[in-house]
Amino acid sequence: MAKKKHEDTREHLLAVGESILKGKGFSAVGLAEILTAAEVPKGSFYHYFPSKEHFGCAVLERYFALYQLGMQALEAEYDCGSERLMHYWRTWLMSQGACSQANQCMVVKLSAEVADLSEPMRQVFKQGTDGVIERLAKWLDEPRCEGAVLPEMSPQAVALMLYQMWLGASLLTKIRQDSSALETAMQTTCHLLGVKDL
Repeated sequence: MAKKKHEDTREHLLAVGESILKGKGFSAVGLAEILTAAEVPKGSFYHYFPSKEHFGCAVLERYFALYQLGMQALEAEYDCGSERLMHYWRTWLMSQGACSQANQCMVVKLSAEVADLSEPMRQVFKQGTDGVIERLAKWLDEPRCEGAVLPEMSPQAVALMLYQMWLGASLLTKIRQDSSALETAMQTTCHLLGVKDL
């Protein structure tokens, strides 16, 4: 029972922390704000995390673990790699195009801020994004994705190119406060994958 309570409190802190960090970033948020929102005493926080940086790493590790679970669910839902990929990009367009804090991509929100501040957090971002790109490459490498253009490029190279394009489009969406960059990314993706724009 004590272990379950321990896990619940830690998970609660991470979930609350992610919500706050999505809105304000990492540097602008103090532990007091997170502890107040989570209704957890300061002593309890340090029982789970030695520092704010360790907490930040744990938030990001949790974020990428849940993100991978979402990608894994798409593998169960769609047999065809190209359908799976297009669902993934459509979901990205809808979530990031809405410019909603709740749907904020943690990579877009925090990576540039923390990469120069915290080497451990930068490493978590690197491992997390590498994992996403690796899974996208796996989908591209499936036989039913053979119709994609640029056959001279490896699935890994195409996955990296697409992921970079969508991250950049998401940043422009934040700047412009409209989804035009993401819509362009979708058109380019459809062209590269040889599918019709849905």
